[in-house]
Amino acid sequence: MTALEVSSTEVLLEAIGRVVPGERLVVDNDVLASISHDEAEWAPVGHAAVGLRARSEAEVAAVVRVCADLQVPVVARGAGTGLSGGANAVDGCVVVDVSRMTAVDVDADNMICTVQPGIVNNDLKAIVAEHGLWYPPDPASAPWSTLGGNVATNAGGLCCLKYGVTRDYVLGMRAVMGGAAGYGTPVTLGRKTNKGVAGLDLAGLMVGSEGILGVVTEITLKLRPAVLGTPRTVVGYFNSLVAAGAAVAAVTKAGLIPSALELLDRACLEAVEDWKHLGLEADANALLLARVDTSGDAGDREAAAIVACFESAGATWAAQSTDDAEAEALFEARRLAYPALERLGPVLTEDICVPRSQLPLMLGRVEEIAARNDVRITTIAHAGDGNLHPLLLTPVGDEPAKARAQVAFEQLLDAAIGLGGTVTGEHGVGILKKGGMERELDPAALGLMRSVKEALDPLGIFNPGKVV
Repeated sequence: MTALEVSSTEVLLEAIGRVVPGERLVVDNDVLASISHDEAEWAPVGHAAVGLRARSEAEVAAVVRVCADLQVPVVARGAGTGLSGGANAVDGCVVVDVSRMTAVDVDADNMICTVQPGIVNNDLKAIVAEHGLWYPPDPASAPWSTLGGNVATNAGGLCCLKYGVTRDYVLGMRAVMGGAAGYGTPVTLGRKTNKGVAGLDLAGLMVGSEGILGVVTEITLKLRPAVLGTPRTVVGYFNSLVAAGAAVAAVTKAGLIPSALELLDRACLEAVEDWKHLGLEADANALLLARVDTSGDAGDREAAAIVACFESAGATWAAQSTDDAEAEALFEARRLAYPALERLGPVLTEDICVPRSQLPLMLGRVEEIAARNDVRITTIAHAGDGNLHPLLLTPVGDEPAKARAQVAFEQLLDAAIGLGGTVTGEHGVGILKKGGMERELDPAALGLMRSVKEALDPLGIFNPGKVV
């Protein structure tokens, strides 16, 4: 660090120290490094100048005002479970950690809640369940990821096929913004009613914006009544990923909408079993898990129809599970697949999404790209909505394998685009998908996005270098 950089950091620390308590600041290099990145493999990480462990909206606002005066970048983060580099620090920035802002207020009469961005997804589910309510979005990272991060990436999850993604539950929010509002101004966006069309949907614009337009400090969410009864689980084993994809297409064509329809390949199951010893047996090259939460005879008919779809697509075995513990273990394996594979070496994670009818073709392209580049790719997927997560595994320290994996990564993006899909279904663009997004979107649309960024953040201090 040069003398000029040291001087600039001292000026920044002194300015921030005048507006927030000193114990909120992170200056230790090791601790600062730990809150300066998410879980994206090989995404570049800058050297932050200081971190803020924010406890309130007022503290976030005060620090944003200081950063605007000094033209210092602001990078917000929650739990850091993202997989695109969206929460990675840039050189000289202030990392605003909102993970300690965890307040929750439930309005059971109106089936809504107001939360701070640091509340963990599963913790929120448990709190609203005490009121007989349910918050459906459930990314695989739900035990660790925060609502602020879920909003930033418009996170989906296992049950989004039937119940929707984060955006479908965000009614409104408060955010510390810039632009015409003035940097460091908390702004109320959206509403607390089920309906409302007053003005442009700025709250909707913030969902999925990955922190490039401001820092979200409070979120109003709509809730659903808790689902009663025991869900049914349908399991199908297949000799190939393509056959499993054909089964998903058959379910879609039949007009069936299970609450979850997930895919795992043999390698994922084996990695989870080696780690957690759940008693799973990998008897096929691909496994489909469907969950039906429709009650009564209608649920029985729906489960039976899904079994028939699996069988028509060539399942080697398909049935409704009669062992609730085994069924839950299989869904637990789906959630644990990514961290289980991480134990084997660096994992570069894809997040492509294609029209459901194109799923068999895309799964075939994944296998072709793996073979062409001599890269090991295992696959998990929210198969019911066409959202695939091919996982590219490389041996530790194998630089040629890393280079081949990065080539394969871009080829997977192009394959998805070619099938009418998108380069990211739920993880976000961050750093890793910027090139793919430019190849996917209309250049005029990209120009409009840049105009929105410039209007709401003319200084360019909110999470610079990400998305657009």
